[in-house]
Amino acid sequence: MAYSTTLNLVVGDTFPELTFTLKDSNTAASGTTLDEEDSDTWAPISIAGGTVRLRTRAVGSTTVLSTITCTRVGDGTAGQCTLIWPAGTWTTAGTFEGEIELTDSNSYVQTVNDLIKFIVRDDFD
Repeated sequence: MAYSTTLNLVVGDTFPELTFTLKDSNTAASGTTLDEEDSDTWAPISIAGGTVRLRTRAVGSTTVLSTITCTRVGDGTAGQCTLIWPAGTWTTAGTFEGEIELTDSNSYVQTVNDLIKFIVRDDFD
């Protein structure tokens, strides 16, 4: 499985705030020429009226550990949302992965193919 990003965290962390921008790799952003290899040229996917969630699990497991609902930025037409980790999300050290899932205003579900990897180390306390 391909990972788009690897984030390093510590057990008990509730920060940093993450910002995601959902984009369509098949549609050029306004004023650009589409380049499949350059996400800066991709058009945003409107998340207006929809819900974006991040689902996490340990690498190698099929058990979902958490499902966190993101907050839309503005009206959602720019495809941006943010997430702050709820307390209790990262309770053990390990390597985890997450997927981003959009449920649009018509209840259609689209999941981002690439995963996000989280490497969580123990806290000093």
